[in-house]
Amino acid sequence: MSSKLEQLKAMTDVVADTGDIEAMRRFKPLDATTNPSLLLKAAALPHYAELLDQAKAWAQNQGGSDAEQLANCCDRFAVDVGKEILAIIPGRISTEVDARLSFQSEATMERARKLIGLYEEAGIGRDRILIKIASTWEGIRAAQILEGEGINCNLTLLFGFSQAAACADAGVFLVSPFVGRILDWYLANTDLVIETPRDDPGVRSVTRIYNYYKQHDYDTVVMGASFRNTGEIEGLAGCDRLTISPALLQELAADDGELPRQLSPDRARSDDTRSAPGEADFRYDLNADAMATEKLAEGIRNFVADQVRLEQLISDR
Repeated sequence: MSSKLEQLKAMTDVVADTGDIEAMRRFKPLDATTNPSLLLKAAALPHYAELLDQAKAWAQNQGGSDAEQLANCCDRFAVDVGKEILAIIPGRISTEVDARLSFQSEATMERARKLIGLYEEAGIGRDRILIKIASTWEGIRAAQILEGEGINCNLTLLFGFSQAAACADAGVFLVSPFVGRILDWYLANTDLVIETPRDDPGVRSVTRIYNYYKQHDYDTVVMGASFRNTGEIEGLAGCDRLTISPALLQELAADDGELPRQLSPDRARSDDTRSAPGEADFRYDLNADAMATEKLAEGIRNFVADQVRLEQLISDR
């Protein structure tokens, strides 16, 4: 029997959750995704040192204030890393908008267009790019407009069903529900006991979103993310896409056991009625979900912190 990784690839598009070029060559994912945390790790690798220096020199040539040069350098570095990754994978790269813009629709759109422009200047079409945006109300509204311009978006830091419903209604290309971080919250705040993957609240959350989208014929792609163990991945086998770290990809590649399919469009059933939440309902429902509210805020803070560390690393070079 083939490995669980190969079995998974037969039913789910596997995405590499890393900026590690060698890992991508080894595991051959369809797509790849980056974020400020992964770019910070990449910046510390010798392989990327030259790219970082080139990005800094380019930003300095663009002129502007120190803050503008830092922003330009970070965006150029993200695009250059993405370009290298796209030379290896057949699909798309997700590149993230600065998380400090998570509550600014216009600024988010401006940065997204800038990133797309940098890719296009490098000869890479927008059909190979996903712009990552936090699943705030402002982020979802920005994504809705960007999708209308042919800029496909990956709505990240998604923890609650209200976020998922709003994203589907806005017609975004893809959502990234964070499985492991949902589990983290429940382990820290409840007495939940996990005996099987089906007991995992992150797995249950993604399953609910998947079934809702398929039941109501939404085109939005569901990509589970932020896994803590292979059990969570196996519990979502059959999901549209799953973005997986190299360590967990290696575990799946080394396991020759059987991997049953858990999710399928043909078997999707949802008790959730189709909804088009307005701003007031979205904010109320998100506020009512303590886990989603806390993890969204924490996720934005952490991405901002790593963005600042990346900028400090650049400034110190």
